[in-house]
Amino acid sequence: MTETTDTVNDAAATGGTEAAGRRRAAFYPLEVAEVRRLTTDAIEVTFAVPEELAGQYDYIPGQYVALRKELPDAEGNLHEVRRSYSICAEPVPGEIRVAVKRDLGGLFSTWANESLKAGDTLDVMSPAGAFISKHKMTGLNDPSSIDTDTEHVFVAVAAGSGITPVLAIARTVLAANENVRFDLVYANKAAMDVMFLEELADLKDRYPSRFALHHVLSREQRISPLLSGRIDSEKLSSLLGSVIRTDQVDEWFLCGPFELVQLVRDNLAAQGVEAEKVRFELFTTGQPNRPEGNIGRPVELDESGENFEIEFRLDGLQGHVKSPAKARETILNAALRVRPDVPFACAGGVCGTCRAKIVSGTVEMEENYALEPDEVAQGYVLTCQSHPTSESVSVDFDA
Repeated sequence: MTETTDTVNDAAATGGTEAAGRRRAAFYPLEVAEVRRLTTDAIEVTFAVPEELAGQYDYIPGQYVALRKELPDAEGNLHEVRRSYSICAEPVPGEIRVAVKRDLGGLFSTWANESLKAGDTLDVMSPAGAFISKHKMTGLNDPSSIDTDTEHVFVAVAAGSGITPVLAIARTVLAANENVRFDLVYANKAAMDVMFLEELADLKDRYPSRFALHHVLSREQRISPLLSGRIDSEKLSSLLGSVIRTDQVDEWFLCGPFELVQLVRDNLAAQGVEAEKVRFELFTTGQPNRPEGNIGRPVELDESGENFEIEFRLDGLQGHVKSPAKARETILNAALRVRPDVPFACAGGVCGTCRAKIVSGTVEMEENYALEPDEVAQGYVLTCQSHPTSESVSVDFDA
């Protein structure tokens, strides 16, 4: 995907199929069937899914997978790296497609763009995430349940590789229901940076009266000043005031960097758009000092000092670990020291893979871009962002 993470509530409660539920994240080795160049700095990777794993890779458009690979650091030492990428195609049995855009200094994305090829094998996590429509528009497992009659108006605002989940959603809902209208505002630096340019043009040709595409280029002059330059508050207000009628939109999909997503959310809130209508997903939290997507840092125990007692349940088994209070270690980091199979993907508070429920004790959660308020109220936390604040804490990853 974008390298992103989801920020909406449990899809099982939104009419989605089991694919969108909080199933246990698991990695399986998948062979790369094709690597296709999208732009100078982006590729589309197609993984072949064998028939015996078809159920593990069923998904709803808008979800993501995590990729796992051991890569050498600057000193040549191998380290496990995990990165999350949105699935960029509508559900097709037997394959999973993601787009990987090279990030400046990005270890995994640089390796993938330079070295990944057909025939290679990568560990791919079963699809997860809830950046999906609340409306019943998809039915990979239950085609008869697709809503083919209700009129829906969807609008998406995406930037760069944020197009990947949005493209999958747009393709699916437009094909499923002839009463759907879909507007897409897509921001990039220049035309050469536009990912899936041909696919978007094809959608426009296939659904000329139902799909509207608005390319906004920050470093190229377009005929309309509204579509030239960066999307700022003034430009966004004009777009959502003249080009798009916010009062007619049933659901919004926002995917991109934090600043853009938050700008759109604030603008919509100011116009009175209900938060329940807005689905959003972030690339990252924008904090480069956090080692997102990597195995946690080492921690030395001090038996004579103050330690937190952490207990966790995973796959029906209980785990125990001590965490030095002075280390200010997250629950995820501590659990990984005794159970390397503890689920996580981004480790930056944006994907929700490490979600667990507090059984006893208290924690402080620093960031949360993945859990809905009702989930937090029920006691769920992101373990990658949670630090113990009581002598003992118990969490349940199976809940």
